[in-house]
Amino acid sequence: MTHLVLASASPRRRELLGQLNISFYIHACDIDETRAGGEHAEAYVCRMAREKARAAYQKLDGGLKATDQSGAPMTFSMADEVCILGADTTVVVGDQVLAKPQDIAEAREMLRLLSDRDHTVLSAVTMKSSNAEKTIVNGTQVCFKAINDDEIEAYCQTGEPYDKAGGYGIQGLAAVFIRQIHGSYSGVMGLPLFETGELLSEFGLSVLR
Repeated sequence: MTHLVLASASPRRRELLGQLNISFYIHACDIDETRAGGEHAEAYVCRMAREKARAAYQKLDGGLKATDQSGAPMTFSMADEVCILGADTTVVVGDQVLAKPQDIAEAREMLRLLSDRDHTVLSAVTMKSSNAEKTIVNGTQVCFKAINDDEIEAYCQTGEPYDKAGGYGIQGLAAVFIRQIHGSYSGVMGLPLFETGELLSEFGLSVLR
């Protein structure tokens, strides 16, 4: 039996993966998410997804501690058949790459930058097993309305921007800022389900049996 482990602490990715009717375990992976100087946004987001998957996979050697969807603990080793799913999301506006804001001032700055213009959300997904590794990236265009300083301040005070690339969550209150999207709604949330389903199938974990 092949076990699927999601290498992410994101509740949104857990929720999205749960839509696919597949059992999985969760291991929160902590890596250095610093972008290299001159690194292209797509290369960066793909590298982050790969590094999360690889970091979790390497722990199999000494015992990978994970939990199932109910929170029950489980430990996997190299003797187990395990596929690791890593994912990362970033926001690109103009020539700037927006990660998660570190404080309210940065969140305000990001939202002002996004106001009344289009931006691209890149979400990469990596699957890694004992004998294969593959990464797919999704790009979705998002169009924001013009948002004023009062709206920005009110949104920042909700606390919603701080753990999200670009400082907003499409599935939350920021939905009122979004005129339209061209691409994947789930990709903007952080886990593009079409690409994820393709990878699961390639690794023998089809959601439609």
